[in-house]
Amino acid sequence: MALQAGIVGLPNVGKSTLFNAVSNSAKAQASNYRFCTIDPNVGLVDVPDARLQKLAELVHPDKIVPTQIEIVDIAGLVRGASKGEGLGNKFLGNIREVDAIIHVIRCFEDENILRDEGAINPVGDKEIIDIELQLKDLESVEKKISRVEKQARIDPKMKVEYDVLVRCKEHLEKGQSIRGLGLTKEERPAIADLFLLTEKPVLYVANVDEASMHTGNKFSTALQEAVKGENAQVIIMNNSIEAQISEMEDPADKQMFMDEYKMKEPALDRLIHSAYKLLNLQTYFTAGVQEVRAWTIHEGWKAPQAASVIHTDFEKGFIKAEVIAYNDYITYGSEAACRDAGKLRIEGKEYIVKDGDVMHFRFNV
Repeated sequence: MALQAGIVGLPNVGKSTLFNAVSNSAKAQASNYRFCTIDPNVGLVDVPDARLQKLAELVHPDKIVPTQIEIVDIAGLVRGASKGEGLGNKFLGNIREVDAIIHVIRCFEDENILRDEGAINPVGDKEIIDIELQLKDLESVEKKISRVEKQARIDPKMKVEYDVLVRCKEHLEKGQSIRGLGLTKEERPAIADLFLLTEKPVLYVANVDEASMHTGNKFSTALQEAVKGENAQVIIMNNSIEAQISEMEDPADKQMFMDEYKMKEPALDRLIHSAYKLLNLQTYFTAGVQEVRAWTIHEGWKAPQAASVIHTDFEKGFIKAEVIAYNDYITYGSEAACRDAGKLRIEGKEYIVKDGDVMHFRFNV
C-alpha cells in the first residue's frame, strides 16, 4: 500500500534532515537556505516491528520483508504560500497528495541557522503553516459552494452537501482546521473531491537541541500546550542525532552511539510507529520458509480486503483464511503446533483482521 506521510514546515527547521534519517531508499539534500527542496523527495521507510524478527526465529525463512510507508519531503512553506509566495501553490499541491502530515517545528536556538521569522517561536511557526493551509482550503470550499449553490435550491441531496460546505467555510474563517470540525461519515463525501489540506491528520515533530532530546525544553512544552485541543501527538527528537544513527550500518556501532546518548531506541522508531498509527494502519503477517513478511492494511479491513494487498486475485477468488493469533504462534512455536492445539482458525469473508494475525489465504480464480 503506497500510503504517504508528507514532511512539512517552515524553511530550515530540519525537514530534510529528518527525511534523510527515516528514508532508506533516498537521501534529500539538506542545506541552510530557503527552497533547498523544490521537487518533493520520496523515500520508502521500513516500519520497525519486533514481531517480524520473532516469527523469523521460529520459521527460519530465506528472507524477512518488513512493511513500509512512503515519506515525502515537501519544500519549506513560507508566509503567503496560499497566494503563491515562495512557489507556494506547487508545494501546497504536493501536500494535497499525501495521506497524513508530519509537521516539523524548530524548537532550538542556533544563530548559525537562518530564520526568516525572528526569535524562535514554535507556536507562531505552527500557526503560519496552519493559516496557509486553511486559506487554501477556504479557497477550495468557496469555489465549490459557488458551483453547487443553485442546485441546492431545488435538489435536497445537493442542499445537504451545500450545508456541509457552508459549515466548513465558517469553520475555516474562524482559523480552525477541518479535521477539528467533527464531520460524520455521511457528511464527508461532500468534501471528498476537494482533498482538503486541513482535513489530513497531523503528527508534530519538535526538533530540539541535544541537551533537550530526552526532557524537551520551553519551546517543545509551548508546542505541546498549543496542540492539546487537536488530539495530536508531539514527538520530541534531535533530527541531527537521528540522522547520524540512521547512517550507521554496524549494529554494535549504532548501539554504542545510542548508549552514549542514553537512548533506549531511536526516536525515529517512535515517529514511524506514530505515523503508522496516525494513518489508522495495522499489520498482519505471512510466515513460510520462503519469507516471513509484514503486510499493511487499514484497521477494520475484512479478510478478502487484507488478501488483496498480496494480489488482487486473492480478493476476487477468496475462499477462506487460515488465521493464527501472533501470541499463539509464539507460544506454540510453529504452524503445525498451533494446528494440533486447535489454535489455527478457519475464517470467512466477514472476518475482521486483527493486528498481528498470521494468515494464509485459500483462493480460486
